[in-house]
Amino acid sequence: MLEFDLEVDASGLNCPLPLLRLKKGLMEIEQGDIVKIIATDPAAYLDIGVFADQVGHKIIEFIKDDGRQVFYIKKK
Repeated sequence: MLEFDLEVDASGLNCPLPLLRLKKGLMEIEQGDIVKIIATDPAAYLDIGVFADQVGHKIIEFIKDDGRQVFYIKKK
């Protein structure tokens, strides 16, 4: 398990709420910090992946486990 600076639990939320919670969390941390986001929305990996690519944040780990998706994202 990776170390992280902020955890965002978006379990049970549907698009676009996991992405909105991630954006809010990223505003609370510093450049180079890592946010862990947990999502259960099946489309979350698409939304979060496209967002990270467009903005330049780096997904350093993605875990899919029993309906849960866990992302570790390093803020650019």
